[in-house]
Amino acid sequence: MQRRTLGLALAALLLAGPAFAGSKTYQVTGPVVDVTADSITVQKGKENWEIAKDASTKTSGEVKKGDKVTVMYRMTAASIEAKGAAKPAAKKK
Repeated sequence: MQRRTLGLALAALLLAGPAFAGSKTYQVTGPVVDVTADSITVQKGKENWEIAKDASTKTSGEVKKGDKVTVMYRMTAASIEAKGAAKPAAKKK
């Protein structure tokens, strides 16, 4: 039973791997403004960047407010809605 579960988990990872392989990785570095169980907010210049995280997010050490961190992240579309092509503007005479 354990072999079958392990085999299914391995197959899921192998199938999911290519989906993430093409994603470009970005980074933001700065002091931590806030950190919760599901997000971290980092100050970059005058802006605050809130980045989602979950149980699979790798973290080295304990991150707390005020710490300088570098966050590596990927941008992935959650949904896409097609609206059709824009109509050309009418010419004035």
